Amino acid sequence: MDAKKELMRIVAELKDVDDMEQLWTELLTPKELEALSLRWQLLRELHKGEPQRAIAARHKISLCKITRGSKILKTTNSVTLKLLNKYYSKKGQKR
Repeated sequence: MDAKKELMRIVAELKDVDDMEQLWTELLTPKELEALSLRWQLLRELHKGEPQRAIAARHKISLCKITRGSKILKTTNSVTLKLLNKYYSKKGQKR
């Protein structure tokens, strides 16, 4: 089994949020974890229907990062979209 698949399987088995947080903190640098968290935030804001330019201006990032997220949310079989629909209303509020 390749290392990427192995890591995904191990992460999928974690049930405890604190263990998950510790794993990511141990594996990723603070900047990598911050970048991953920002990507999730951008996806949430796009899912809410916020304009791409407003998101880019608020976070002081390029539209390229926003466009990538927008494409993800337009993919019909997107796991990210399924998760956002499951956990957040279109207004971005947690369900």
